Amino acid sequence: MRRLFFAIAALVVTSISTLASVPTVKWDKYSLIIDGRRVCPVMGEVHYSRIPTAEWQQEVHKMKEGGVTIIACYVFWNHIEETEGIFDWSGQRDLRSFLEVCQAEGLPVVLRVGPFCHGEVRCGGIPDWLFAKGCKMRSQDSVFLKYTERLYRQIFTQVQGLQWKDGGPVMALQFDNEYRGSGDYLMALKKMALGIGFDLPFYTRTGWPELSKPVPFGEMIPLYGDYADGFWERSLEETAGDYYKAFNFKAFRSSTAIATEQLGEQKEKLNEGDQQYPYFTCELGGGMMTAYHRRPYLYPEDAYSMAVVKLGSGSNLLGYYMYHGGTNPDGKTWLNEMQRTLATNYNDMPVKNYDFQAPLGEFGQRNPHYFMLRKLHLFMQDWGEQLAPMETEFPCKQTISKGDDSFLRWAVRSKSGSGFIFINNYERLQNLSAKRDVRLEACGVKLPKMNIPAGTICILPINIDGIRYATAQLIAKRDGKLYLEQIKGMPTTIVLNDGKVLRNVKARGTEKPVYKNIYLLTSDEAGRLFLPQANQDYSVFSATYEKVREAKTLRTITIGVNKVAEEPTDEDFEQAAVYRVKVPVEAVENIQRLLTIDYQGDCARLYAGGRLIADHFNNGRPFLFGLWRLPKGCTELELRILPMQQNEPVYFPREADTTPGEKVKNISITDEGL
Repeated sequence: MRRLFFAIAALVVTSISTLASVPTVKWDKYSLIIDGRRVCPVMGEVHYSRIPTAEWQQEVHKMKEGGVTIIACYVFWNHIEETEGIFDWSGQRDLRSFLEVCQAEGLPVVLRVGPFCHGEVRCGGIPDWLFAKGCKMRSQDSVFLKYTERLYRQIFTQVQGLQWKDGGPVMALQFDNEYRGSGDYLMALKKMALGIGFDLPFYTRTGWPELSKPVPFGEMIPLYGDYADGFWERSLEETAGDYYKAFNFKAFRSSTAIATEQLGEQKEKLNEGDQQYPYFTCELGGGMMTAYHRRPYLYPEDAYSMAVVKLGSGSNLLGYYMYHGGTNPDGKTWLNEMQRTLATNYNDMPVKNYDFQAPLGEFGQRNPHYFMLRKLHLFMQDWGEQLAPMETEFPCKQTISKGDDSFLRWAVRSKSGSGFIFINNYERLQNLSAKRDVRLEACGVKLPKMNIPAGTICILPINIDGIRYATAQLIAKRDGKLYLEQIKGMPTTIVLNDGKVLRNVKARGTEKPVYKNIYLLTSDEAGRLFLPQANQDYSVFSATYEKVREAKTLRTITIGVNKVAEEPTDEDFEQAAVYRVKVPVEAVENIQRLLTIDYQGDCARLYAGGRLIADHFNNGRPFLFGLWRLPKGCTELELRILPMQQNEPVYFPREADTTPGEKVKNISITDEGL
């Protein structure tokens, strides 16, 4: 018999035969309820068609190890039907095989089936050929719906037998994306899907922007999002837009900063009745892409702070976009969003790169916030059932200005005398100051005055599992043991309900408790708790390189149809400086290793055998490539760099070298972080 293993937050369903009952999935205004138990899942976005097939299993497993309990994934229409009538479900476009990988890892899947997805894909994922049909996109136009139904039927061929009711991983569908018209269109998509045979526990839509006509209550759960910065901003100034609001606890669920280039100014308003749904997110920024005209540099604390703020504001499902970066697949043309295409042409994105500065990068590298977020995910798994029904209190003002440093930002979630205090003394690029002699209170428990260091982001327990209060963060409870994280710069006090008081406790790791069954960990230990020990013996190689051609005439940087700078064309790269890069044979054998290129310049491309394999817009981070993806026997690459120009109409972060000209500073090869 086939056995399924689903791990959703606190619930771990093991050894469920497909002949036995499938776990029930319900929801109410608080949370998902699986087999009668409340859960607080972690949903991570990954795009199967942006990752080579051979890497799916290990990358999905890394997501699971990071604490992800639900996979979210777009199905890009133009990735599978780039030519009209020819559907390609082969190779890394094989949705069914990807779903089977998720099933083997015990991870449910929420499919975002479009027809419009965006995802920084050419024309938002709608194939070029459909624009020649004369129909109105994303509407109830009969021609558009005819082709959409054909798409949905094709997707169903991949999903059939793998729906939740069949014991499969597909738990939900999202219809369209960031739609602002009438809910009648979304309902037409749902009716179409149900008629084809989709039969799932629940359905979703993006909760932003406000619909002109709501969908009937209960038909689709609205999911929200927030980002620390946005490549889509038209401004070239640092910290432009409303992103600062994501770092303050507030009752308003949505964001006025997402997709401003498409949606324009947005008001803090939800559809009537949306507050009766559970507060879930599907696009909490795990990072941010770089567009040609705007290239944010994200920090690990950006994602962690937003996640703690959302949880403290009442969210019971944290959904990250992206959790895992990727690479655009080869197509009959470039498949990236750009201003020169027919639609969804607001920004110029890299041709291949979709790293997103995510917790797991384009090549599966574990970035620092992978571990930082993981400790929060362990907490959600182990205390999710208790956290989910807790009500939220906002003792501080909810409307702030950028960089408002006049108060400590904190919130409380509590129920029946137990709760958690959420603290966020961080805002991206604003350097909030330490707060002194702070007095916090929750559930009738007054904590002693304390100093909250600058940059502190944490959750403190009140009357939880025998702890009256602690100035440390709960991470996990396993096998009768409680694991807490020592908050940097804050003396640790643990007061137990039995009257025992532990003051100025120091972290001792997992081997020695600080008291009975209580273990105190450093932040690094907390982020790696229960993970296999990291490989400390990583190898480093040097690649040799030589310049074989100087850059020719500097290109004129043009302003595109949506009034921001356009990325260089293929022809522009014919004028680039050219370097020949030789990779040692031993560096590409038997193990996965990353090529790391540190360069000065505007942007760069990497070629193997004359084929473009990677590209990069300089934002201060190195240009990376996974050498295991090279054609077998290939050890010589061509690197092309376009020089940095004076006064480019581009936002560069403070980390980027904007010195005019170009050069390679260093090229190395390592397996560290993979």
